[in-house]
Amino acid sequence: MTAGSAIAALALVACAFAPGKIPFVAALIAIETASNLVQYGAAFALLVQIRPKVAPRSITYLTLIAGFASTIFWPITTALNAHVCWQNVYLVFAALNVAVCLPIHAWLSASVTRSRGQASGEPAKHMAPSLPPSIRTPAFVLIVTGFALESFVNAALLVHMVPVLSGLGLGAMAVMVGTLCGPSQVLSRFTNMVFGGGLSQLALAWISAVLLPAALVILIVTAPSVPGALVFAVVFGLGWGLSSIVQGTLPLALFGSEAYGQRQGQVLAIRLVVSSTAPFVLAFLMENVGVSWSLIAAAVIGAIAVLAFTAIGRLANLLDRTHDSLDRAET
Repeated sequence: MTAGSAIAALALVACAFAPGKIPFVAALIAIETASNLVQYGAAFALLVQIRPKVAPRSITYLTLIAGFASTIFWPITTALNAHVCWQNVYLVFAALNVAVCLPIHAWLSASVTRSRGQASGEPAKHMAPSLPPSIRTPAFVLIVTGFALESFVNAALLVHMVPVLSGLGLGAMAVMVGTLCGPSQVLSRFTNMVFGGGLSQLALAWISAVLLPAALVILIVTAPSVPGALVFAVVFGLGWGLSSIVQGTLPLALFGSEAYGQRQGQVLAIRLVVSSTAPFVLAFLMENVGVSWSLIAAAVIGAIAVLAFTAIGRLANLLDRTHDSLDRAET
């Protein structure tokens, strides 16, 4: 994360002083690379490194606070751009990465290293996996599938939110409806923090997966109703806000804290590859089969994610029943 802050600062400066389109695009790619070093994936791994036992709660708090990022920085960016040129806005954000983010990440890194040194003679504190070794590989494949398909639906809809809503006949209301997704994400994280303690992480993952296609079905059935579109935005935001949490907590609960960072990197890599295709796929579908059928296709993809998380539960239950049967037979 310390390296990511430094790379982000350099990339933002490169954007500001880019002499042409190609260097500017190269700098944007560097910014996206840096973002994966400092955002949720790396932050979740750091929280697990520091205190594995309480990491699920820490991840929930982090996503709740970070949910306000766009709410805070979109108006700040707009205000800055009203007074200075866009290049200077990039330079301001580069300075924030160097002056604020980099020192905090460096301090956290030093703290983790120091704690490891002090505890070198003590047994490592790990969170044990809840799944037996025999089903971890198929369960991991199912988790990757579920998260990747959720990310596909989310990326497709967020990029094309206004065109989709406009295409369904909502007109000028499309922008207002779309803005509800952000606050709904924060609401879902707050609700989970207060009331989600009694549910397993797999149950939370299943709920988050169900909410995304459910939201699309609501939009398809009620369009062009404005109240229906508002309900869609809230339900969709709730689903994606909860998904941001379980993407960090579910692998920890199922596979434990050992090699958590490596496992998260594998999940994130596949998610990014799949979600990067989503805006292009949805744009192609909208152009060729229309908005409604495109949303139906997205809902089907979301439903497959629900099946993936359902299959993990069935797999674990089947193994438990098998073990119970063997125990009874031995008795």
